Amino acid sequence: MEKELTFSDLGISEEILKAVEDMGYTQPSTIQSQSIPFLLEGKDVIGQAQTGTGKTASFGIPIIDKVDAGIKKPQALILCPTRELAVQVEGEIVKLAKYKRGISSTCIYGGDSMDRQVRDLKRGVQIVVGTPGRIMDHMDRGTLKLENVGIIVLDEADEMLDMGFRDDIENILSECPEERQTVFFSATMPKPIMDLTRKYQKNPEIVKVLRKELTVENVSQVYYEVKPALKIELMTRLISLNQFTLGIVFCNTKRVTDEVTEELLARGIAAEALHGDLSQGQRTKVMNKFRKGQVAILVATDVAARGIDVDDVEVVFNFDLPLDEDNYVHRIGRTGRAGKSGAAISFVTGRKDMFRVKDLEKFIKTSITKMAPPSVADLVELKKTQLIKDVYRQLNKTEDNSFYEDTIGQMLTEGLTMEQIVLGLAKIQMADAVHEMEDQNFDLDLGRGGERSGDRGARRSEGRDFGRGRERDRDSGRSGSRERGGRFERSDRGDRPERAERGDRPERSERGDRPDRGERSERSSDRGPAREKGVREPGMARLFLNLGKKDRIRPNDIVGAIAGETGVPGRSIGGIDIFDNFSFVDVPSKDAEHVIKVMKNNTIKGITVNMEISKA
Repeated sequence: MEKELTFSDLGISEEILKAVEDMGYTQPSTIQSQSIPFLLEGKDVIGQAQTGTGKTASFGIPIIDKVDAGIKKPQALILCPTRELAVQVEGEIVKLAKYKRGISSTCIYGGDSMDRQVRDLKRGVQIVVGTPGRIMDHMDRGTLKLENVGIIVLDEADEMLDMGFRDDIENILSECPEERQTVFFSATMPKPIMDLTRKYQKNPEIVKVLRKELTVENVSQVYYEVKPALKIELMTRLISLNQFTLGIVFCNTKRVTDEVTEELLARGIAAEALHGDLSQGQRTKVMNKFRKGQVAILVATDVAARGIDVDDVEVVFNFDLPLDEDNYVHRIGRTGRAGKSGAAISFVTGRKDMFRVKDLEKFIKTSITKMAPPSVADLVELKKTQLIKDVYRQLNKTEDNSFYEDTIGQMLTEGLTMEQIVLGLAKIQMADAVHEMEDQNFDLDLGRGGERSGDRGARRSEGRDFGRGRERDRDSGRSGSRERGGRFERSDRGDRPERAERGDRPERSERGDRPDRGERSERSSDRGPAREKGVREPGMARLFLNLGKKDRIRPNDIVGAIAGETGVPGRSIGGIDIFDNFSFVDVPSKDAEHVIKVMKNNTIKGITVNMEISKA
């Protein structure tokens, strides 16, 4: 039997071997085992591999071993198309160089402090990671000199060309010394890439990951035919049924990204948008929360998602089918990493999308399975199972049950049987969710009433559930419900990142301006019957908030911010009144001071919040 290759077989230093061991890697990936020896020998390399195959270490390890710790000048330059990817790559370099004394790196990109970047460069670093535009800025300022650069790497080269960086790339390459290593890593090798390699590389070695590896074999790929208006409902059901806790939703436009995020939040799912309109601070905050699992669903465009490197992503939703086949491969490569299984779920509408599915199947050389939407029966069964688990969990708790026993005793003395009490409690837990789920019809034929999705369960393909058997000690929530506090309840997910302004569509639930301060201008749709003027529910405190309609604030924004930042469950937040310049929100009296303290200097939609007890 042929001996399996290890990192120690690649000729890398003991310091890096120790760092690699700390990072939990045992064997090199295909791209690593093939490219590292060539790079250590000083050869130019063309590497074709998608994100997630370990390509960062493929060039990072040789760079760290080759640079001279005694020279405090840039000796290696790594170009990346996006800020997120640049930060990710430099973070990997730091981990790999953990035991290499005297080796330092920096990351420079637009949207970050220029002063900080200049200080890093003046302090002296051997490895510079950055985006082409900001690299050019520092070259023009004279704060970055490339005369000592011995190796330059273009990571995601195809994406950089697609984003219009060709002129910058050529300018940077022309400023590097003639005698250098030039390395291209790219998911695809279109003609513009090959033109650059012929111009700037010398007899490059070509390392190519086979198509079979590019399509990620441990990812289940399926699609659903669904009416556009029901995509959100279907996605919510799939999340609930499969108990996904970390996923990415891909959309083709920023507008759809924002709309999908709002709809998921309204259903109690902790979601955040990631697209080009967010500031760097917002993008960093969103990604940090996603990596920590504090955001359950990340809704992103293709360009914004470049550089996302999270091993535990369970599912990728193609809310919109990608515009080209390469993007499909990039998307599904975000899940099924580190030997884990994943799911790629695509939504298809109309004949045009069906033709695109066929094109995708030809490109990836595998089939994408058609599925039927989960039925009401499936979701009701899930609710039943979860209720049973919750009952067992409560009974296993060691606490004083006298209050609950007295309550049951009171109901028994009033003539109720134990069976009636149990039935009533089960209805309280499940009835609303069951009725709401029955309202949705996924039939694609708009010309007839069609059958309910619950009638089609028996015709579903085998293997319809992704991870159905996984046991999670979590509340499954209610699919399609507008009630907050479902399976992805914000209080379980940590604070909610700020989001960019959305000025491209009218706000929902807006009732127009009312001159009287005492009347409600805007109310959340799920707060129950309207309160009488000046009256609040018992046990609730009314807080004044310095943001209003002029700030494009909606009830969901207020609930999401308070629940996320303070840990107060969204379901316990009461009435919300939004006026032009200010708002009121009712919170449990016992939590009022905590909410005020935590929300002080926090932000909603990027605007600093001020909360205080209302005097009105």
